[in-house]
Parts: sequence; C-alpha cells; structure tokens
Amino acid sequence: MQVILLEDVINLGYKDDIVNIKSGYGRNYLIPQKKAVIASESAKKVLAENLRQRAHKLEKIKSDAQALAAKLDGVSLVIGAKTSSTGTIFGSVTNIQIAEELAKKGFEIDRKQLVIKDPVKEVGHYKALLKLHKEVSVEIPFEVVSE
Repeated sequence: MQVILLEDVINLGYKDDIVNIKSGYGRNYLIPQKKAVIASESAKKVLAENLRQRAHKLEKIKSDAQALAAKLDGVSLVIGAKTSSTGTIFGSVTNIQIAEELAKKGFEIDRKQLVIKDPVKEVGHYKALLKLHKEVSVEIPFEVVSE
C-alpha cells in the first residue's frame, strides 16, 4: 500500500513523502491518526502541485537548517549527572537534557530532533545526532561528567 505522509513519522519518512507500508499499519494507525492519506493518482497530482508551489519555501527552510548546522558544528556540551563511585549514572542522559544544554548556549532545538543511538548510562564521551531537515543533520559531541 502506498501512502502520502502528512507529517514526519519517525523511522518511516518525512512530510510529503510517498512510502510503501503494510496495509494494516496504514488503515489502522496512519490514516485514522491523520498522519497519512492513500496515494491515489489524484492525491499524487495534488501533492506534485503543492510541492511545486512550495518549492521556494522549502528551499528557505533547508537553507535555514544548513545555517543552523554550520553554527552548531563546533559546539560540544558537558552534561553533569549524579553517579556512583564506579562512574555509573543514576538513570541515564536523554535527549531532553541535551536540548536543555543547547538552550543554555542559545540554540532552541526541539528534543524530538535529537537522536542518541545507545543509552548513556556511564561517564564518558558520546555523540548525538541532530536531524534539522531530511537532508541536513549534525553530530553533536557531548561529555557526561560526575556532579
């Protein structure tokens, strides 16, 4: 089944992408939640016309994302966490804490755009991936230290 995404769906695609999915996932989740519509021929024509009209807006959004990525290129963060005597963190460091540290440095980032591959449970150096646009992403190094 082919659907047109109406918003970004994690691990599936971005807004206005045409993706192939299993019919149960589309009919039971994506379409009732208004996250997608069935990709009929008329819907594809409407999408093409909308994309043509919004092309300059999308280019501006992409250039803004690239400018923010250039500013974030040299940024590294230090995150303090309560630890045991062996260096294990009580809890874990999440994308929320990284977004808060970026906000302290003057970058307003949505926490949903940050991806940490493995759970951060110990003191050390790690990297988070910041997806600003479907074609623009930045790796942000951060260090977890004991408070």
